[in-house]
Amino acid sequence: MVTRREAAQILDIPLEMASRHGLPSRLTDAELNELLDNPPAWLRQSKANRTGKRPVWTQLTCAVCGYSEAARPKKWWPEFSYVCCAHHAPYEVPAPGAGLVRSEYEGVGSRFVGIVDVAVPEA
Repeated sequence: MVTRREAAQILDIPLEMASRHGLPSRLTDAELNELLDNPPAWLRQSKANRTGKRPVWTQLTCAVCGYSEAARPKKWWPEFSYVCCAHHAPYEVPAPGAGLVRSEYEGVGSRFVGIVDVAVPEA
């Protein structure tokens, strides 16, 4: 058995789409395999409309403790160097390399802070 959320991740569709098209709250492995092997028209159309610019789901994994979750990436998310759970202290994440400046973005996934290390522009 898989949950609707897990099925949406496997099918690479938004959770809202899974609900809208009547996927039950729990699916058997056979039901999920049927969707994968013989996708309905709406699922085929969804995959055909993909531009490939942004993934539907991304895996967030804490650089400190390894906690991981799948999340829908937001348009405002930059390319993170690291993500870590919000309760970790800043010094627990690997330090930025020489010539890099660090920015932090709160509210990533359910519990993460996104960290971006970028090169300092030369004057």
